Amino acid sequence: MSEPCDLSATRARELLAARDLSAIELLESCLARADAIDEAVNALVIRDDKAARATARAIDDARSRGDELGPLAGLPVAIKDIQTTAGLTTTYGAAPFAANVPDTDDGIVARVRAADAVIIGKTNTPELSIGANTVNRLFGATGNPFDPALTCGGSSGGSAVALSCGMTPLATGSDHGGSLRIPASYCGVAAHRSTPGTVAHDERTIGRTNYSVQGPMARTVADVGLLLSVIAGRDRAARRDPMAFPLDPSGFAELPEADVGKLRVGVSADLGGLLVSDAVRGVFADRVERLSGIVGSAEEADLDLSDALDVDWQLRSDIFATQYHRSIHKFDPDVAGPHANKPDGGFNPNIRATYDEALSTTVLDIAKARRRQVELYRATDALFDKFDVLICPGVSVPPFDWHQLFPAEIDGEPVRNYMAWLGLSAALTVVGHPTTALPCGRDGQGTPFGLQLVGPSYSDRRLLGIAAALEAAFGEDPVMTRPVPDVDWLANLQTACRSEGRLVHASAPPQ
Repeated sequence: MSEPCDLSATRARELLAARDLSAIELLESCLARADAIDEAVNALVIRDDKAARATARAIDDARSRGDELGPLAGLPVAIKDIQTTAGLTTTYGAAPFAANVPDTDDGIVARVRAADAVIIGKTNTPELSIGANTVNRLFGATGNPFDPALTCGGSSGGSAVALSCGMTPLATGSDHGGSLRIPASYCGVAAHRSTPGTVAHDERTIGRTNYSVQGPMARTVADVGLLLSVIAGRDRAARRDPMAFPLDPSGFAELPEADVGKLRVGVSADLGGLLVSDAVRGVFADRVERLSGIVGSAEEADLDLSDALDVDWQLRSDIFATQYHRSIHKFDPDVAGPHANKPDGGFNPNIRATYDEALSTTVLDIAKARRRQVELYRATDALFDKFDVLICPGVSVPPFDWHQLFPAEIDGEPVRNYMAWLGLSAALTVVGHPTTALPCGRDGQGTPFGLQLVGPSYSDRRLLGIAAALEAAFGEDPVMTRPVPDVDWLANLQTACRSEGRLVHASAPPQ
C-alpha cells in the first residue's frame, strides 16, 4: 500500500488544500521513509526534524484558520547542500564547512520558504558540487536506490535519491555539465535544466554563462513545473543575478498540453559522435523504436556536437579560475602552504584537475572556444525548424561502482578526464538549450534509463508540456514507465547491515 510520502507533489497539494491530508501527516510519512532506508542510500545527510515539524504544524494551523497560503504550502522540499539555508548547516560537501551554519538563505531557498514549503533537510553532493558521482570525504557516498553499490550520479545525487525513495516529493538541484540530468537519469526521476537565466542564481560568480544553472527535481514532470514556478520567481534576490531575465513563472505550474501523436521528434544516440557505450546505444534504439509508434515522426537528427567537449573544457577553465581561485588559495595546502585551513588536505581531484588546466589555458584558447560555442548553438537551434523536440540518452554509460570517480574506459576506449564520459549532457550545456530529464524504463542491468529532451531556448514551458505528454504515454508501456525502487528491500538491507554493525553506503570514500 502506498504511503503519503509516495504521492506526487501535485496530488499531495490537492489533498492538503481539501484538508484530506495534513502537512504534519505528509512530513511524518517522509521522515519515516528516511528513517527506514536512508542508511542504505545516504541521501539526506543533514536533517532538522524539529524545525520541519514546527513549520508543518504552523501551516496546518494557518490552513485551519483560512489564511492565504503559498503554492507549496505543506509540501516537503529537500535542499541540495550547496544552497545556503539559514539556521541549518550548509557544508558544500567539504570538510572546512562541516560546522557552517549560515545566517541567510540562498535566493532559491528563500523562494521555497516564501511559498510555505517545509524544508526537510539537505541532500548529499560531491565536494563543492564538482563531479558526477556523489561521493565526498565528509559524508561518504550516496548509493543508487536500485543498487546501493552503484553510483547515483551527481552532483545533485542526494536530491535524486531522496526523491526516488519517497523521502520528499520535491528537491532542488543545480547543473554545470549534467548535475541535474545525470542523477535524474540514474535514479528514475525528472529534472529540468532551464534556459540560463530562468532561475536566478544570486551567488553567481561569473556574468554571462551557460553554467551554474539551478533547477527543480521531482518524480513527475508536473511536479518539476510546480517547483519551477516558485524558484523562477523574480524576488529582490533575483536582481543579484546579471543573467536573470524578465518572466512570469506562474505558467510553469500549469503546463500546456501537447498532442503526442503530432510530435516531430529528432533523435540522436551520440549527438554526432560523442563517446556512448554499446549498452546505452542498445537501450536507446529500443526506446526510439517504441517511441516511433506513438509520435507523429521520429527521425535521425543531423547534428554534430562532437567537438563540444573540447569547447566545454576550455570554457570550464575560465569558469573555474573565476569561481575557485579564492577558495583554493585559502584552503588548499598545495597552493596556500602549511597554514591552509583544510585539515584533510587537498581539494577534490576533479576541482584541482580543472583549476590546474585553467592556469595553463591562454586567452586565445578561451576566445576560440567561445566563438565555436556560438556556432554550435546556432547549429542546434536550426534543428527546431524541423523538429518539436530533440531526444538523446541521459548518460553515456549505465550506473557503475561508486568507488570510481568516473569510468576509466567505455567499451575499451580510455576516458581521458572526468568530463569525457559526460559528453551527452556537457555538450548540451555548451549550447545552452533547455533540457528535461525524463525517466524511460530500465537498462539491461535493471537500473533506470533516462532520456534528455531538448527544445529551443526560452521554450521551457512548452518543452515541459511535451515532456509531460510523453511521460503519460510512457506510463502506458511497462517497458518505458518510470521505475520505482523496492523500498521494502532497502529497509531490509538497512536492518541487516545494522545488525552486522556496518553501513551500506561508503565508509571509506576514494581519495
